[in-house]
Amino acid sequence: MTQCEIVQTFLEKNFKKSEPIFLSEIKIPGLTDVAIRQQLKKLIKKDVVKRYDTGIYFLPEKSMFNIEPTLAIYDVIYKKYLSDSNGICGYIGGFMFANKIGITTQVPSYYEVFTNKATTDCRAVRLGNIRTIIRRPYTVVNNQNASVLPLLDLLKNIDRISEIEGTELENCIYAYMTFKNISFQDLKPFFKYYPDSIYKNMYYIGLLNDKSS
Repeated sequence: MTQCEIVQTFLEKNFKKSEPIFLSEIKIPGLTDVAIRQQLKKLIKKDVVKRYDTGIYFLPEKSMFNIEPTLAIYDVIYKKYLSDSNGICGYIGGFMFANKIGITTQVPSYYEVFTNKATTDCRAVRLGNIRTIIRRPYTVVNNQNASVLPLLDLLKNIDRISEIEGTELENCIYAYMTFKNISFQDLKPFFKYYPDSIYKNMYYIGLLNDKSS
């Protein structure tokens, strides 16, 4: 087999179609990193592989429509920032999360990602053509708290983000908590990581009444 065929076989064996492939994941005995990059360029010219961004590739799905294949941005973010060998290590917050649970109609043009992989408190990157804000979370993210922390982040900024109030806002918050099986007791261990203003916001919403328990 040629080096190009070796790289293609490795990719097709280890990755699904339309799955983000990071250059750091392509380790083939007998091939240097330089050789692998050279073969990837050849595979791109053959349309066997597509380049999404620097160091990010994928095997394109065949389509009956004349549409240029690409990756779903969430899949790239999830693999790059929200998961690691231990499981979940990050979450999407900010206006994107607020929109998802229905407290704002604003759909931001960027993603706000909180991840253990952050090396600074805040920095902006681009994935493909999507602006992504990478933030350090208030505490380490894991499988157990990945649903709790975005809610607490939201509560901290609820007066700035929410377009609704009163019973409607309360119902949206409790609907999320019910869906994720989160009780008030699940929130309490993390209060120490947040400013005291979170108590005022929770009282305003009605969370201190603990209807979720």
